[in-house]
Amino acid sequence: MQFFLMSMTLICSVIFTHFYKSFAISKAIIANPNKRSLHKQPVPRGGGIVFSTLFVLAVLMLGMLHLISFEMLMVIGVGSFLATLLGFIDDVYDIFASLKFLIQSILAGWVVFWLDGGVLATVEWVPVWLSWLLTLFLLVWMMNLYNFMDGVDGMAASVAVFVSIALIVVLLIAGEFSSLVLLFSLLATSCTGFLFYNWPPASIFMGDSGSVFLGYLFGALIIKTTMTGDISIWTWIVVFGYFFADANLTILLRILLVKKWYHAHKSHAYQNLARVLKSHVKVTGAVQIYHFLYLFPIAIWTVLAPNWAPVAAIMALMPAAILTYRFGPRFSSE
Repeated sequence: MQFFLMSMTLICSVIFTHFYKSFAISKAIIANPNKRSLHKQPVPRGGGIVFSTLFVLAVLMLGMLHLISFEMLMVIGVGSFLATLLGFIDDVYDIFASLKFLIQSILAGWVVFWLDGGVLATVEWVPVWLSWLLTLFLLVWMMNLYNFMDGVDGMAASVAVFVSIALIVVLLIAGEFSSLVLLFSLLATSCTGFLFYNWPPASIFMGDSGSVFLGYLFGALIIKTTMTGDISIWTWIVVFGYFFADANLTILLRILLVKKWYHAHKSHAYQNLARVLKSHVKVTGAVQIYHFLYLFPIAIWTVLAPNWAPVAAIMALMPAAILTYRFGPRFSSE
């Protein structure tokens, strides 16, 4: 049953992405070149609606088969669908930033409600109101972080595939054969189908319907799995080592260096390198090599030697942080 569901998700992702491309072009759902983008030609956007919807439908099926809990169905099924819907509306109509932030906050509140405040709510010395506020902030930040890192062809989708595969291996090594393995498998297959069209040179972009969905989904799973102890926060930091280091350090450097740091920009290290190298495929490919050859073994180490997990997290962040410091906002000509 699980193999059939994964196979159908992959096949449908490939087929429906192809048809969505034509639909997006006919309805002018297009990403035109702007000061934040690196592409020079208009490209259909909103393709994330395909793999995110397929994932949600698969989750709903798992819920009907009682393979996941009602709580997970609400958080991962209903919540992910709402995140996808928000992203797609933004892809089509360009929602005001303030309204988008409000809706993202509501989505974060949905997660916090169903997960009883998150893992911070279990810490006795942290006031309940503060634990909820911090969890809401982290979830909203995760949704935006994924959007920030969707700046070159294939980057965001390929990282979603890597994270899913790495966490499946981590769970299996730890002896966990729970529904999480199936959820990550479905996410990997749905994103892989989309990558057939999004790998450089991309013929379609995922848009906010994909990046908001992925940010919401991973954020919710971080909260859930750290609460249950299925995946440690250190392992999460390792598998997202590149994204976390680049996005967070870029924002920090922009606050220090740029007066209007909150404006749209293209000063992430990976964006600057894509311009310098004049190649998206070199950057996306190099990031994936970094993930599989460097971060993947470190992620496994966090399970085999949990006492060393904090050290592993630092090791995962440092190379990307150094790269960002060298080629991020300090390097950019903005």
